[in-house]
Amino acid sequence: MLNRIVIAGYKSIRQMELELRPINILLGSNGVGKTNFISFFRLINVIYEQHLHNYTMRNNAERLFHYGLKQTKELKGYLEFGDNAYEVRLQPRYNGSLFIAEEKSYYRRRPNSFSNMEESRIKDSTTYRDSWLRDYLQSYKIYHFHDTSKGAPLRSSANVNDNRLLRTDGGNLPAFLYMLQQKYPKTLKRIELTVRSVMPYFGGFSLAPSVLDANLINLQWSDMAADGKYFDANDLSDGSIRFIALATLLLQPILPKVIIIDEPELGLHPAAIVRLAGMVQSVAARGCQVIISTQSVNLINNFDAADIITVDRKDGQSSFNRLDGNELKNWLDDYSLGELWTKSIIDGQPTLL
Repeated sequence: MLNRIVIAGYKSIRQMELELRPINILLGSNGVGKTNFISFFRLINVIYEQHLHNYTMRNNAERLFHYGLKQTKELKGYLEFGDNAYEVRLQPRYNGSLFIAEEKSYYRRRPNSFSNMEESRIKDSTTYRDSWLRDYLQSYKIYHFHDTSKGAPLRSSANVNDNRLLRTDGGNLPAFLYMLQQKYPKTLKRIELTVRSVMPYFGGFSLAPSVLDANLINLQWSDMAADGKYFDANDLSDGSIRFIALATLLLQPILPKVIIIDEPELGLHPAAIVRLAGMVQSVAARGCQVIISTQSVNLINNFDAADIITVDRKDGQSSFNRLDGNELKNWLDDYSLGELWTKSIIDGQPTLL
């Protein structure tokens, strides 16, 4: 598990250090830095996958540095996993790209170091310490099921063979569910029951490759009130298809080391948010670390104070503080966490002028 993270010089984060737990829910208003924190994990994954050059040429490197390159000359990250750790320092080149000034992998504080590289060496390394880190660094993908518009990946047909991992935008959802149907039918049944708990009319999935093109598969489902009639992804509401994607992600039989979700509560009914919280707690109990950003009062009401990290913007930088249940004990006797947040008893609310 990722126990501690240090970030310096990245977007709105000038300097931060944070202890992490099995469940980590970042709570704050718009623009305080929740998404920047989460996007740092995407950057780490980009570095690991050896895509740094292409990433920084597509995304203005100037914007990755805290208030730009005139103020910040170096971007640093340190991730600690018990006895193991990973550290990276990025610096700019004259052409606007970034290079790895230094990359270190640690075991019991003893570093293995490389410097002045275009791309990471961790992925190709054969050392035991680096192979151990790989399971974590390759898991740092950000799931966001925000786009539910007509023609969005979440509502589209998928290649039936694209089923090894659920894509971060849910673009292969029918193929992944079909794989579960074939290999893990009990898991698929559990997903169907969970979906039905918030969508009582949901009869179940009907998953099979297209008759006209065996390489394609659509998300088809039945309505319990429409005997013999099947519907597709375009017949689901935005909240319904998001919840199906979330249930699939969180109930999958083989979990990654970590699951990171950006604002999973969007468009969900309060009852679905309660189910979502239960799935998050179940995932953490199975040994998968969870990191979530949210503005949802209903969501945080289902967690302990120690699971919540408030995010604020102070003095031109993001600040991160984990709640202390002991300090809030007297308040929590009378109020929920959500009520304390809306009353500004705990940090993370915007300042009203």
